Amino acid sequence: MPRRRLRDLSIIQNPPNSKETNSEQQTAIGSSNVPNTADEPTKIQTESGGRCKTRRRTLLKNLYNLNSVERVKDRERVGTTSRQKQKFTHTAGSKSFACVADDEELSSGQKVGHLQFFDITHRKKDRSPMTTEAAKIMEKLKDKRAEYEAITSRSFVSPTQYFGSSSQQYMHSTNQAQAKVQRLRDQMAQMQASTIKQIAQLKAEAASREAEAQRKYELQLQLKADVATREAEANRKYVELQLQLQNMMKMFQQSQNPPS
Repeated sequence: MPRRRLRDLSIIQNPPNSKETNSEQQTAIGSSNVPNTADEPTKIQTESGGRCKTRRRTLLKNLYNLNSVERVKDRERVGTTSRQKQKFTHTAGSKSFACVADDEELSSGQKVGHLQFFDITHRKKDRSPMTTEAAKIMEKLKDKRAEYEAITSRSFVSPTQYFGSSSQQYMHSTNQAQAKVQRLRDQMAQMQASTIKQIAQLKAEAASREAEAQRKYELQLQLKADVATREAEANRKYVELQLQLQNMMKMFQQSQNPPS
C-alpha cells in the first residue's frame, strides 16, 4: 500500500549542536510500532510559517506510516476506548435507532414507544439489563408506566375531561369555524336565490309590459282600420246621396218642363 505524505507539515528537529536526538523522528517507513510522543508539547511548523502545538498525540505522519493491519488495530483501540467512555451502552450496535425501531415495528406489527425502545436497546440476549444504571432506569420506567395505567383506569373525571384538552379545544374552534362558514354559505345561497327570484320577477314584469304595449299598439292599428273603414263608408254614402240628389233634381226639372 503506498505511503501517504504530509505536504504542509514538517517536524522541527533539534538543532545540530544539540546533544539530544529524537529517536521518534527516525522511525522507519512501514514500521509496525506506533512511536510514542514525548511528554513535552511537540511543535509543528507549516509551510506558511505558522506553528501549532499538540500534547500527547500521535502525529498524522506517524499514523500514515503505519501499515493497514496496524491502522485497523489503532482504530479498534480508539473505538473500544470511546465505547468505554459511554455512560449508557446499548445493543443497537452500528445500526441507528431509527433502523432498530423500524425492524421492531416490522417484526411485531405494532408502534414502538419510547419506553419499549429503551427496554429493547438496553438488554442483552438473555434479556437481562446491560448495566445496573439501565436496570434502575427500567424499574423507574416500569413504575411510571404502572402509575400512568392506574391513573388512566380510574373512573373519576380528570381535569382534561372537565376543562377539555387542547385537541378538543382545537376541534371545538374548528367546529365553530366550520359552522360559521356553513352559515355564510347558507346566507349566500339565500341571497342568490332571492336575486334569481327578483330577476325572474323583473323579467316577467317587463314581458307583461311589452305584451300590454303590443296589445295597445294592435288596438290602435285596429282603431285606425275602423276609422278608415268608417270614412270609406261615409264617403260611399255621400257619393250615393249626391247621385240620388242629382237624380231627383233631374226628375224635378223634367216634371217642371212638360214635353212640347
